[in-house]
Amino acid sequence: MASLADVGWKLLEFKSRSKRSGSIYEPLKLSILQREDEPLWEKLDRYYNAVKITILNYQSPTTGLFPVKTCSTCKEAKIRDSLYCAAAAWALSMAYRRIDDDMGRTHELEHSAIKCMRGILYCYMRQADKVEEFKQDPSPSKCLHSVFNVDTGDEVHSYNDYHHLQIDAVSLFLLYLVEMICSGLQIIYNTDEVSFIQNLVFCVERAYRVPDYGMWERGSKYNNGSTELHSSSVGLAKAALEAINGFNLFGNQGCSWSVIFVDLDAHNRNRQTLCSLLPRESRSHNTDAALLPTISYPAFAVDDDALYSQTLDKIVRKLKGKHGFKRFLRDGYRTANEDKNRRYYKPAEMKETF
Repeated sequence: MASLADVGWKLLEFKSRSKRSGSIYEPLKLSILQREDEPLWEKLDRYYNAVKITILNYQSPTTGLFPVKTCSTCKEAKIRDSLYCAAAAWALSMAYRRIDDDMGRTHELEHSAIKCMRGILYCYMRQADKVEEFKQDPSPSKCLHSVFNVDTGDEVHSYNDYHHLQIDAVSLFLLYLVEMICSGLQIIYNTDEVSFIQNLVFCVERAYRVPDYGMWERGSKYNNGSTELHSSSVGLAKAALEAINGFNLFGNQGCSWSVIFVDLDAHNRNRQTLCSLLPRESRSHNTDAALLPTISYPAFAVDDDALYSQTLDKIVRKLKGKHGFKRFLRDGYRTANEDKNRRYYKPAEMKETF
């Protein structure tokens, strides 16, 4: 018989779902995943069921991408969201390697991650001309798109309708690509793909001097359509460059022409820029929750322990609330004061008290 606490939690969950117009992947109750004195295979099965229900069931059968929303007819897939979904499946597959009879789940999880990574690569390679243009002129109107159609991989928004310049998303793709290939997955198949990845590295190398819109796709805190140099983007670029330098994309079966090289001077400039920006996120952001994946998983981009502690302390001190962390100070996203009919804020609005 269910306890009173479980009944109360299920009632709150039902109410929250009834009010939700289109949620992102709904988190499971953490206590379900935490049981003491449980065999390893049962624990892995519990995690597998959670990943299957919340992530893999929504993977596109054609491109391998994951939709932004699961409770609506939205056909958009963001690169960053799909990467974290693929990372969850890949991480669980690594855990399943520790047991003998995995019932085929290691193969399923590994190839779900491969399908997503190759889907992102497919979307990127269809915009190879934009990579060449971005190398010559790193402007927001000549960058790779960060949102694609989940079924076809086509472009969804134009540059005027969406802020696509997000260097941290491309860097995250390169970082997970290296980690997955190191674990034994085969993601890159031919020389064309190797050459394209090398071109992506050329774009990421200049992160220290290319202002972008950051993780939250808004750029400046004042939400006026301007770009800024973000510590989170520079940090992820630094981590990706460190990981991919001298790396063989064919894994153990590769040769000299499948190795990726990085300009060491560009890497040093990214490192110096990151150290000079931290603990701030950008010129307008005093601090930001986007720095968490930069200083910790998955980037671990900060080498100085003192700078790491200073940045983390600032994030916790200024952004932690009763129900989690704010994205950044004076964030107006989906608040009652924000006008949904306007894309940008008026200059005087940021001076008002929310």
